[in-house]
Amino acid sequence: MLILRNVTYSIDGRRIVDEVNMQFKEGMSYSILGPNGAGKSTIARILMGVIKPSEGKVLLDGRDITDLGVTERAKLGISLLWQEPARYEGITVGEYLTLGEKLKVTEDELRKVFEIVGLSYDLYLRRFVDKGLSGGERKRIELASILLLKPRYAILDEPDSGLDITASDLIDRTLRYLKKTGTTVILITHHEEIARKTDFSYFLCGGRVVRKGFSEEVVEYYKRACGKCPLLEGMRDGH
Repeated sequence: MLILRNVTYSIDGRRIVDEVNMQFKEGMSYSILGPNGAGKSTIARILMGVIKPSEGKVLLDGRDITDLGVTERAKLGISLLWQEPARYEGITVGEYLTLGEKLKVTEDELRKVFEIVGLSYDLYLRRFVDKGLSGGERKRIELASILLLKPRYAILDEPDSGLDITASDLIDRTLRYLKKTGTTVILITHHEEIARKTDFSYFLCGGRVVRKGFSEEVVEYYKRACGKCPLLEGMRDGH
């Protein structure tokens, strides 16, 4: 189990995340729901070890991993899909997905993940992962890399960001595939319809957990109690 225990993150005396407690059990899917600026991506970076909390602990299977960096956590089976995918010069999509052929996968597996993320295997395998690809294409390719890695925990930061109207179906296919491979998903989103697709949700606002529970219940609370909150203005429509 992956746990955040009393986690606080401050910058210049301002609390971005304030005494957050979350736990993520294997075999389930989770969403961290909230408006822009609520602290969601900060939580994702703390879970991945990109930044360290100012206070509190990150635990994995009872072990304190608070001081471990990105590489050490990746070796423990934690992966992060960045909201803005990185750009790489001089490597093909196929090389990127297979870590320069260090990740042993079959052609059938490659074709399957290309199908899931909505890209043509034949058209994209030998294309370069560089500025010639759109943001949406790079997002789909990075998502495919997560599918191939099959980590214990996959943190997906706004996976539908920059994608077209087919994003909802893409998230459905991704969640089904990751569940089948035994990956626990932690999905960062401000969209109600995306949060509904997960089993359990944490509603985050102003750096604090406002509500937690089964996703349908948390989304209904979000709609009922928070719909007119200035922090959420525009979020209901996906802006």
